Amino acid sequence: MRLPATSGEWIDRSAPIEFKFEGRTYTGYAGDTVSSALWGADVRVLGRSFKYHRPRGVLSLANHDTNALHQWGDQPNVRADVVPLQAGMDLTAVNTFGGLDGDKGRVLGRFARFLPVGFYYKAFHTKRLFPMWERMFRAMTGLGKVDLNSPTRRTPKAYDFCDVLVIGAGPSGLSAALAAAAQGAEVVVVDENARAGGSAGYQIGNDPARVELLTGLMAQVSANPRIRVLTSTYAAGYYKDHWLPLVSAERMLKMRAGSVVVASGGFEQPAVFRYNDLPGIMLASAAQRLMHRYGVKPMQRALVLVANADGYRAALDLLARGVTVAAVVDLRADAGMAAPLARQLRDAKVEVLMSSCVVEAVPGADGASVAAARVGAVQADGSPAASLRDIACDGILMSVGWAPAANLLYQAGTRMRFDRAVEQFVPDVLPDGVFACGRVNGVHELSRRMADGTRAGSHAAAAAGFGEAVGSALAPEVESPSHPWPIVAHPEGKNFVDFDEDLQLKDFHNAVQEGFDNIELLKRYSTVGMGPSQGKHSNMNGLRILARLSGKEPQQVGTTTARPFYHPVPMAILAGRGFNPERRTPLHSRHEALGAKWMPAGVWQRPEFYQVAGKARLDCIREEVAAVRGGLGLIDVGTLGKLEVIGPQAAEFLERVYTSNYANLKVGMTRYAVMCDESGVVIDDGVVARLAEDHFYFTTTTSGAATIYRELSRLNTMWGLDCGIVNHTGAFAAMNLAGPRSREVLATLTTTDLSAAAFPYLAVRECTVADIPARLMRVGFVGEWGYEIHVPARFGGALWDALMAAGAAHGVRPFGVEAQRLLRLEKGHIIIGQDTDGLTTPLEVGMGWAVKMAKPFFVGQRSLKAIASKKLKQQLAGFTLPPGYSGGVPLECNLVIADGDIAGRVTSIAWSAALGRHIGLVFLRPDLATVGSKVSVRLTDGSMVEVEVSATPFYDPENMKQKEAV
Repeated sequence: MRLPATSGEWIDRSAPIEFKFEGRTYTGYAGDTVSSALWGADVRVLGRSFKYHRPRGVLSLANHDTNALHQWGDQPNVRADVVPLQAGMDLTAVNTFGGLDGDKGRVLGRFARFLPVGFYYKAFHTKRLFPMWERMFRAMTGLGKVDLNSPTRRTPKAYDFCDVLVIGAGPSGLSAALAAAAQGAEVVVVDENARAGGSAGYQIGNDPARVELLTGLMAQVSANPRIRVLTSTYAAGYYKDHWLPLVSAERMLKMRAGSVVVASGGFEQPAVFRYNDLPGIMLASAAQRLMHRYGVKPMQRALVLVANADGYRAALDLLARGVTVAAVVDLRADAGMAAPLARQLRDAKVEVLMSSCVVEAVPGADGASVAAARVGAVQADGSPAASLRDIACDGILMSVGWAPAANLLYQAGTRMRFDRAVEQFVPDVLPDGVFACGRVNGVHELSRRMADGTRAGSHAAAAAGFGEAVGSALAPEVESPSHPWPIVAHPEGKNFVDFDEDLQLKDFHNAVQEGFDNIELLKRYSTVGMGPSQGKHSNMNGLRILARLSGKEPQQVGTTTARPFYHPVPMAILAGRGFNPERRTPLHSRHEALGAKWMPAGVWQRPEFYQVAGKARLDCIREEVAAVRGGLGLIDVGTLGKLEVIGPQAAEFLERVYTSNYANLKVGMTRYAVMCDESGVVIDDGVVARLAEDHFYFTTTTSGAATIYRELSRLNTMWGLDCGIVNHTGAFAAMNLAGPRSREVLATLTTTDLSAAAFPYLAVRECTVADIPARLMRVGFVGEWGYEIHVPARFGGALWDALMAAGAAHGVRPFGVEAQRLLRLEKGHIIIGQDTDGLTTPLEVGMGWAVKMAKPFFVGQRSLKAIASKKLKQQLAGFTLPPGYSGGVPLECNLVIADGDIAGRVTSIAWSAALGRHIGLVFLRPDLATVGSKVSVRLTDGSMVEVEVSATPFYDPENMKQKEAV
């Protein structure tokens, strides 16, 4: 079925490609799509329909042949009409039971009378039979198969900008691009096809002048440095402020444009007659694409059903490529503007029948091909006459009208109106910066499309700030390119309106009769337009049918809502590459050099511990703990949120945000801070330091830094207090020098008086350390004498090096998050998010001392007052296992069981070398939280272990190690 080679075809005949389909081997060429290669190999059945499993072939060859979906390995639903042929493809048709030829599902066609419109919904009304229907539908619905073991496909995202974005590289789109570029705009043209040119490249009508016109357009575009053309790329949707995702096979390009020209063209619409879905019946534009792009002969003997000049041009193209045209059947009384083309056909001995229609296609003996077209005259009421004749043919072309490819216009907010002059919806009111031209604008004749594109391009450039807008709207079309009723009823049905869903003309009659006479209700009840093509070939005919049945005009019926995406977008493109944002502290390289083993902490990377050659992980962690308890340790705490609030009402702001008092906090001192939400739930904690009367510096948890800053900014905007908030989280490095030797070592690097009298516990000082400006805070999460040191990020590495060098003689050791967690557990300090959850209040975790209810207001105060008046449901307590215990040890989240019921859960547990036993924190029912009582914890294997409720802190309960020097 291959035609002789001609210039302009898209295939490379010097590059044959071998592939398989349904177990058989075929050969195509580079540049072919799967469908064109199969059609060129004389394969006529490309798939089965969704509902009745009817044989289907090429329909549009324009990205919505939904019955030509194939499985290729782990890739489901490959769109055969647009996916390029690749070497080694092994394809099978989807939606079959036993293969394409022996599909057992085709038996459903015999039960069509029992599967009326809406039967899905009706079936589920029977509660007793619901399970049976559910199993059946699950087994029979769906298309390709998803392979859950297939490798992850990584696809990138890219970002770009342009002055004018043109959607569609047909004659109107290319003309728009040239006009916009001529006014100085940078233009991007995007087209879903493999090459630019659109319909000008195949709707030729054997007219060399039309070929020369496209050649000239393409040459001008290629020579213009201000124009970029992106082919094999489609605009998947339109979003606010001219933001459009442009999708290709490998990536999504997120384009922001100054203005947008929609030159997306139109979808050729099928005629409705009996057996109009047989393989060999296709849109005229599909046949022209096969011939001009892929060098494939669409059929041997064709009948062409027309209602416009485009159909006559298709017939002339068939003749020029050696296809016999049995007849041209025109629905209209006269050929109108196509009269010269009709004369050419008659001169070529082609019969042209006016006021005639195709009533049905006569199937071949195999039921999967066309043997003839049954043709009759059209009566005054639009119905066929009784006298019919059969015209032998093996294919029928349909060219009866167009529907605008207006999805992007709808998404942009365009108000559309139905124009009887062209029998389609056209833009009535366009949003600012959005322009339309060509078929989507109701302009169909080739020279007029180019003129319309030139106008739209000039106006789009002017809207983007380049030159003056030139040109005005064109006069209406002389005649409509679309027939108002290309639909022929048949008492036996099988005249399909929606090829995706196997919806026949009678289904629409039945749906309306049952009360579904609103376009949105009709869509959902009948599923018209809900298949993979999203109504590109069915919505317009469905609208016409509803309008006639309800006695309304198409404008009154309206259209369904057009939502993104305009074309199906692979999930891999939407997901993009696996990407986890990752932040690193200024000391990252120091930790790397010291053998840090990393762990995520929110978006930060923190050292879990530092690997020592020849030692196990647990031994390294315990040695880090021992270094802090017995000598000196250094930890990077730069991931903490670091904020400042400055201004006359800074103290008032903190009073409202945190549960404690800060108005009475002395300059030079710090105080622990607990933050709640409106429901009284603990959401964050930290330390607040007062640097001046109107200047506070405070920390938040690592995971809460960004969220807390946003929330504080929101509250400050709402309250309107005279203060400002600054986020220093990434601007400051911070580290904690802790251990009995910390003061001795720090004294060698600063002139600040570090004595207990001059620099007491919980004090803050601004000074220099190693000649670096620093803020020192005498606080300690780990329970030893220590200093939290905050410096500008650029000095972080230098300070770390200085502290490590000064502490070398005292055995300083860096310690990681796991050691810190054990050290804080020994002190009974909680970790927000680990020892609390989304329902925990300060009263449940023993923080009542930090909640000052006498204050006029703080966030969550009202809720806490209500909570305080009721009995607690749970209480956080410490627990221990006996020294020398060797049995099973609870894990975090293991449950406490009392009297057969859940009575709590473990939140933290670890082995403490300092205490010689396992220690932990546990939520308990208040009646079980008495110190000294025993509770049972159920281990992961189901066994039980008894633990003793203990007081906290476990280590240094009098806190003397942080208040007096050792």
